[in-house]
Amino acid sequence: MKTVQAIPYKIFTLTELKHQVKRWRLTNKKIVFTNGVFDILHEGHIASLSEAAVHGHILIVGINADASVKRLKGDSRPVNNEGSRTLLMASLVMVDAVVLFEEDTPLNLITALLPDVLVKGGDYTIEQIVGAKEVMANGGEVKIVPILEGFSTTGIIERMKSSGK
Repeated sequence: MKTVQAIPYKIFTLTELKHQVKRWRLTNKKIVFTNGVFDILHEGHIASLSEAAVHGHILIVGINADASVKRLKGDSRPVNNEGSRTLLMASLVMVDAVVLFEEDTPLNLITALLPDVLVKGGDYTIEQIVGAKEVMANGGEVKIVPILEGFSTTGIIERMKSSGK
C-alpha cells in the first residue's frame, strides 16, 4: 500500500527524472508521458490520466510552471500554484512521476526523456502535438485519448464567476 510520505518522492527535477527513467528502462518499463496545466483537477483530468496510464508501465506527467501558465492563460491563472498542482498530481495512484517545466511547451522535456508513448487529449491531432515528431522518430508511439465532455477548468472558473462564489 502506498503511503502519504511517498508522494513527494514522485516529484522530480528534470535531471533527477532523466536518471530515474534510465533505471526504469533497465527493467524494461514502458514510459508514458503526458502534460498539462492541471490547474483545477477535475473528472476529465482523471479520465485522461487513467487512459494514458494503460499505455505503459510508468506514467510521467509534465506540469506547466506558474510563469508558463500566466503566459498561456493570462494573469488570473493559475488558480492553484505549481506546488499545489504538482502535489495533487503526485498523489494520484496512476501517476508515477511529476515534473515541472518553465517553457510554454514540453518539447525540451519530451526530447530529454524520449518516452515510449506520448499521450494527449482528443482535442489535438498528431500534427499539433508538441514532441510527436521526436517521439515517433525515436521509435515511440503517439496516442490521442478521448476527452470527457463537459469538464474543463475554464468552465469551472466561469461557473464560479457567474454564481458569484
